[in-house]
Amino acid sequence: MVVKETVRGLDECNAVIEKYQGKVPLFILFSGDKDAAGTSWCSDCVDAEPVVLSCLESAPEDTVFIYCSVGDRQFWKNSENGFRTNNKLKLTSIPTLLKWGSSRRLVEEDCKKADLVKMLFEDDD
Repeated sequence: MVVKETVRGLDECNAVIEKYQGKVPLFILFSGDKDAAGTSWCSDCVDAEPVVLSCLESAPEDTVFIYCSVGDRQFWKNSENGFRTNNKLKLTSIPTLLKWGSSRRLVEEDCKKADLVKMLFEDDD
């Protein structure tokens, strides 16, 4: 069974990473904050989320999946925000789906391609 965690901001994300790191495969989807209706300000994130979630069934049984909201548009656009400056993340765009502890990641349009998302979840490295 895949464990799903939803967090907002870098501190919450780091806390969940710390909780599971080294124990299970860990995947993180970074996306823009959602409004009261549950819609992200990032249209690419809106398009990617259902694809990523549907492909989660391809992930190994003991996987942890973190959905991380990176903040509102103004915060995200600031080149000094922690998601962009963190040496382990170095996010340049959202959505970004990555496998923690590896160099494997999908960004923007690639997060909408089910075949690529499934490969990221299935590949053993």
